[in-house]
Amino acid sequence: MADQFSPLQSICYERGLLRLLDQRKLPLETVYLDILNAADGWNAIRDMVVRGAPAIAISAALSLAVEIFNLDFSGTSLEAASFLVKKLDYLVSSRPTAVNLSDAATKLQNLVLKTVETTDEAKLVFQTYITAAERMLIDDVNTNKAIGFHGANDIQSNLKGSKTVSILTHCNTGSLATAGYGTALGVIRALHANGFLETAFCTETRPFNQGSRLTAFELVHDKIHATLIADSAAASLMKVRTIGAVVVGADRIAANGDTANKIGTYNLAICALHHAVPFYVAAPVTSIDLSLRSGDQIVIEERSPKELLCSDGGLGKQVAASGIGVWNPAFDVTPAYLITAIITEKGVIRKALADDFDIKGFLQNAASGNEG
Repeated sequence: MADQFSPLQSICYERGLLRLLDQRKLPLETVYLDILNAADGWNAIRDMVVRGAPAIAISAALSLAVEIFNLDFSGTSLEAASFLVKKLDYLVSSRPTAVNLSDAATKLQNLVLKTVETTDEAKLVFQTYITAAERMLIDDVNTNKAIGFHGANDIQSNLKGSKTVSILTHCNTGSLATAGYGTALGVIRALHANGFLETAFCTETRPFNQGSRLTAFELVHDKIHATLIADSAAASLMKVRTIGAVVVGADRIAANGDTANKIGTYNLAICALHHAVPFYVAAPVTSIDLSLRSGDQIVIEERSPKELLCSDGGLGKQVAASGIGVWNPAFDVTPAYLITAIITEKGVIRKALADDFDIKGFLQNAASGNEG
């Protein structure tokens, strides 16, 4: 079943059927899992079959779309809407840190509730939901390509005395973390396509190794000149090699620019500041949460101790001493003052003040057609 798909196609969907690439098995195996309902989607997200904020949101939405497409439902339109709202709330609980999932759920919930006001047919409520969920898959690829375009242009415009640039990235933010192309890895892809990329450096990204298993897999697949480093080698790399920029993704961005991303991102930002390396966050505007004043309000997911106690991110044999305590946060928060700029599909957000970004103002300008 898998060989009909591209090895970088993490979400395979046709109406009534969803298959997700089991990213826990990459790069050695390419296996797709059938997702038949919201419960399957919840488990796939929680168990890291699918990961990456955009991909999580799309997979959750489509898992429910598959369920209702195949559902024999005899209730009213109001009951259909209530069913969808409850299922979306359930899906959001799978991984709480990434705002894309809760943002998508809220938009879809509002849509179905609005649809109820104009129809008494449950079938039409379900159809409206399915169409909206499917649209997310298409829109995400276009969004990612725009992020890559804006990010590459910004980095290229700042090149001095060199025609190429080396980029360091963390975790996986490419086709496997999105519907296609990627956010931070999309910037790297765009630089490569433009002929401005010297080397892409990727961290292994402990403890689940998304960098060594997934980002490295994508870079090799695309024949991009790339080098894998240990997480702990980043500071030394910046000291001995010329790194033009660090570009990372985001799972949630607060109103002031504080950014939650994969654990280890904060370390990289501090190292980048010390070595005068520009530090970029690349993410769609759906990763921005204006309801949060700062990163102090971001809820950080804590993962199973097994991911640290056992090899291969918890999937292999135990390697740590029995009885040791474990603290395993999946994300950390990088303060806005460490971030050079935020790259979105609407343009590049720069700081209005010394430490903070005027993200609200940027989004208002973008909505009025004055993109950055």
